[in-house]
Amino acid sequence: MTVLVTIKPSGHSYRADPEQSILQTALDAGFILPYGCRNGACGSCKGKVLAGDVDYGDYQEEVLTAEERSKGYALFCCARPRGDVTIECREVGSLKDIPVRTLPCRVQKIERAAEDVVMLQLRLPANERLQFLAGQYIDFLLKDGKRRSFSVANAPHDDAYLQLHIRHVPGGQFTDHVFHAMKERDILRFEGPLGSFFLREQAAESPGKPIVLVAGGTGFAPIKAIIEHAIHHQMKRPMALYWGARNRAGLYLHQVAESWARTISGFKYVPVLSDNPPEDNWQGRTGLVHQAVIDDLRDLSAYQVYACGAPAMIEAAKKDFVRVCQLPEGEFFADSFTYAADSQPNR
Repeated sequence: MTVLVTIKPSGHSYRADPEQSILQTALDAGFILPYGCRNGACGSCKGKVLAGDVDYGDYQEEVLTAEERSKGYALFCCARPRGDVTIECREVGSLKDIPVRTLPCRVQKIERAAEDVVMLQLRLPANERLQFLAGQYIDFLLKDGKRRSFSVANAPHDDAYLQLHIRHVPGGQFTDHVFHAMKERDILRFEGPLGSFFLREQAAESPGKPIVLVAGGTGFAPIKAIIEHAIHHQMKRPMALYWGARNRAGLYLHQVAESWARTISGFKYVPVLSDNPPEDNWQGRTGLVHQAVIDDLRDLSAYQVYACGAPAMIEAAKKDFVRVCQLPEGEFFADSFTYAADSQPNR
């Protein structure tokens, strides 16, 4: 049995499982409500129950006082609907609605995905969660005052941990530390979420447009987050992923991308190697990844493109997609992995 949840003032409504929290069901339905901790400790998800009844769940009483509860307020990360309900709260509609926060985190897992790529899993404090949009990044705050930026590789619905994909830059202060000295349980500080690279799901001028995703190297990280977000919300828009790397090892989650192509209707995966060393025995596409898109899709006038990787790739892709393939310039969204003065990547 499901119940009907209506959100005011937007008027959005959806069917919900009464065994799950209002916050979780709203997120699953594609409606982003504000939240911080997801366990009743911060109050970010506080809103009003206008009609119907809820099970308030377990929460910290100093966050939701008895007086607030008597006035109809609830913490939607804990509250479950007992029947059809109408709630009042603001919905996150843009970047300005998501607060940028400074938080500590613990290194939960360090996994070597390739010789020069590490997948880092970070755990936030028990009473904290980071709200972000798929495709955004965080800045590590280093002791010398410098920052190092890395895209979040997991989708927002899967936020128990933060996953980052970090490429080793020999001689780079931070990545040398990650690859040679960092240990599980180390404590770091970061600021986030940051950036305007995220999936435009409801752009009024382009509803339902097919999506082309272009990743270079670890530029796959935010692209992965966008794809997983789209899959979770059962988006019906066709998606084509073009992932470029120098060699086979650079496609460090190749099997994951292949599984999407096998199991997701309307999903296409095209891996492309630029160097193609003989020892890889590669039988697939070669050359520049953005050129592979042009070879396959000469007319991008009805598409949206999301590209992430080195500046040269981003610049060439935008120029050629607009000039050669008639992509509307406003439908090209990109995150360029630039470099700091000491050769540290920003992702």
